[in-house]
Amino acid sequence: MTWSAFAVNLAASAGAALAVMLGAFAIALRKGVHRIVDVAWGIAFTAVALVTWALSAGYGDAGRRFAVTVATCVWGLRLALHIARRARGQGEDPRYARMLARAPGSPAAYALRKVYLLQGALVWLVSLPVQAAAYLARGVDVLMVLGMVAWAAGVGFEAVGDHQLARFKADPANRGRIMDRGLWAWTRHPNYFGDFLVWWGLYLAACATWQTAALTLVSPLVMTGLLVWGSGKRLLEAHMADRPGYAAYKARTSGFLPRPPQRGPSRPVPR
Repeated sequence: MTWSAFAVNLAASAGAALAVMLGAFAIALRKGVHRIVDVAWGIAFTAVALVTWALSAGYGDAGRRFAVTVATCVWGLRLALHIARRARGQGEDPRYARMLARAPGSPAAYALRKVYLLQGALVWLVSLPVQAAAYLARGVDVLMVLGMVAWAAGVGFEAVGDHQLARFKADPANRGRIMDRGLWAWTRHPNYFGDFLVWWGLYLAACATWQTAALTLVSPLVMTGLLVWGSGKRLLEAHMADRPGYAAYKARTSGFLPRPPQRGPSRPVPR
């Protein structure tokens, strides 16, 4: 690990994440919809990975650099495209509408501070394993392989869960029903569990030395906290709590880690 080069990368990656978020903010102001920041989330990770790939040339192992760059870009772009398709034709996300309704002073300035700049900082922090792994001179090892297996399982779990939910919602017969089929019968949040696997997998790719393992451990811990206790599972379940059938679904289905569903009503009643 060449620490001086890595330090330069940290600054450049922060600039890349900031540029994506400021671009998203400008588009959001023009369109009057801030949910675009959810699309920018995946794009910002991709930008950080590509900047890191370019700057780490000649420092890190080529195989490790290639693997973490491709893995991050595949995850980030798939997520961005999925969210963009899901949001097409939709208005503002209720989460952002409620937040901005309580904004002190200018709603735009509040959104910039509390949404765009904050998410840009989180992108930089969570992506530390990707940045560090690209500067490791050690070739592919067992932890790297395990990490890529976890990453692949996570991307697959997330993509399948998203596809199943999209098909379920597209069927008019399911209007007012709770999705409890496929992966959604094993966990209430297959997409968040998939992200969990992805970022712990990428963390393993940075564990070739104890220094980088210790330095980047904060990243998967922060992502896990966001998914389970932050803006992920907690907020979504608060929004769903009053939906008919959700209490029964919650009682029989794991909240995060997949497990076989417990016995209970096979389908909730419609609204």
